[in-house]
Amino acid sequence: MNKIMLNKKLLGSLMLALVLTACKSAPMAEKPAAVEDRTAATQSAPKLPANGADTSAIKEVVINSNNSNSALKDPSNILSKRNIYFDFDSDAVKAEFRPLIEAHAKYLLAHADAKVSLQGNADERGTREYNLALGQRRSVAVKKSLNLLGVQDKQIETVSYGKEKATVGCTNDACYKLNRRVDIAYESD
Repeated sequence: MNKIMLNKKLLGSLMLALVLTACKSAPMAEKPAAVEDRTAATQSAPKLPANGADTSAIKEVVINSNNSNSALKDPSNILSKRNIYFDFDSDAVKAEFRPLIEAHAKYLLAHADAKVSLQGNADERGTREYNLALGQRRSVAVKKSLNLLGVQDKQIETVSYGKEKATVGCTNDACYKLNRRVDIAYESD
């Protein structure tokens, strides 16, 4: 009788351990940000400088050293553009926004004291929690793009607003597209 009771207790303990192990949650691994690249496969990879930053594709950006904020506010300067748009349910940075990211990277590299906040947004479809996570993934994707161009983490803050800053009452994709974005906000603005 003792053996049967001992076997039942052992079997019960084993079942409890299996149930608890099955219920154990693991932290979510950060999904790597995808960067869409549509360049021809025949192009050779650019040579990187000693610091590992790829600045070869950075276009000419006019930065007035006397008043660094003037370049950011000049409507004819690429630095005045502050939005990077994404496809539905995606955090992949589109190739069409690479020149914009490169221009802001060049500005940040030239102004080591400048700080930027990357504000991730989503359209109003989906749950609040999902949209906050998607907005964060989008802002992190832009941050990683800036990091690859040599911008230091200490200059970049990422934040997600999810659907909190979405245009209310959207009923078509043209309206939703405007909400799927990362806003670039400089601390000095």
